Amino acid sequence: MAALVSLVREFFSGRIVLGANTFSVTWGQFIFTFVLPLVGIYLAIRLIVFFVKRLVAKSRLKDEAKNRIMRWFRWAHRLLFFVAVVVLAVNLFGDEVTGSLGSVFTFLREPFFVSGNTQISVVTLLLLVPIFYLASWAANGTRRFLEAGVLDRLSLDASRRFTIVSLTRYGVMALVIIIGLSVVGINLSSLAVIFGVLGLGLGFGLQGVVANFFAGIVIMISRPIKEGDRIHIGDMEGDVIHIRLLYSVVSTITHETIVIPNRHVTENLVHNQSYEDPSIILFTDVQVSYTSDLDQVNEVLLQVALENEYRYSNRPPRVLFRSFDSSGITVTLAMPIKNATERHQARSAMVMDIWRAFKKSEIEIPFPQQDVHVKELPAIER
Repeated sequence: MAALVSLVREFFSGRIVLGANTFSVTWGQFIFTFVLPLVGIYLAIRLIVFFVKRLVAKSRLKDEAKNRIMRWFRWAHRLLFFVAVVVLAVNLFGDEVTGSLGSVFTFLREPFFVSGNTQISVVTLLLLVPIFYLASWAANGTRRFLEAGVLDRLSLDASRRFTIVSLTRYGVMALVIIIGLSVVGINLSSLAVIFGVLGLGLGFGLQGVVANFFAGIVIMISRPIKEGDRIHIGDMEGDVIHIRLLYSVVSTITHETIVIPNRHVTENLVHNQSYEDPSIILFTDVQVSYTSDLDQVNEVLLQVALENEYRYSNRPPRVLFRSFDSSGITVTLAMPIKNATERHQARSAMVMDIWRAFKKSEIEIPFPQQDVHVKELPAIER
């Protein structure tokens, strides 16, 4: 027992050794003045987080406000814990940490690239992180301000609103980045020379990226598609969710997310069913037998269209008698619907309503049929 006590006492009184560095701090001081207080601070923070979560959950605030409060509180308690670690470490190691931090900071400020008045160091690269974050925050704040404070007072359609918001957002982001680079000491003229030299080597490899970038600008200015449009590209049908400078995101009718490079939108044929008017005309084909009363067929189909819940009331439906086929007469019901996104639901409801109405009116939908004529065969000589 005495040997165990002596071993524990020797451990707590021994100095901390890391590689070739021996610190003046003992393990006992490290545990009792750094580890245990840090554990206590962590438990206290977790307890505060628990009570704050309960208070926010029981409040009458909207879900969006609750999420915003909790998000900021998470950042706050993480920052508080980080500050506690730094304070306890400086208090424990004292001048050793201060000297070490000074050496590290001097190393980080040492430039590894010099071009004219531009000196790039590790600190410069680290300062780029808050610059890009500030640019993103400013761009999103500008977008929210335009959507809620300015554009709501102007009578603009959705496509023009989207163009104004997108171009302004990216313009603000570029402006903040340029100002931030100038503040941290990066000469933009030097960057232009560097990017020009890199462009010679990477130009061929980045042709697709450049093409998509300019295609994104063309999309935002000319507005062939906009967010919320129902489009067809090739065999794909879906709704445009996001339009970025390099790509557009489409959610298909099967809930798949497709990322389309912007140059495919500008170079290929795109069917935009919501370009200026979301309403489309839905064509439904049906055959009736040759014994049917076509006037009755016309009346029944028009009545079915008028009672359909997806019908666009500003435009009347029409019945078109298309052709005389082998099985019967092909008839097409052309019915405008309010929204292109409801095309499949409207077609399903239309087919069901036509079947019920024809059954009630005793209008025959013929099965596929074919007449076979057998000629008299010659007599077989025996």
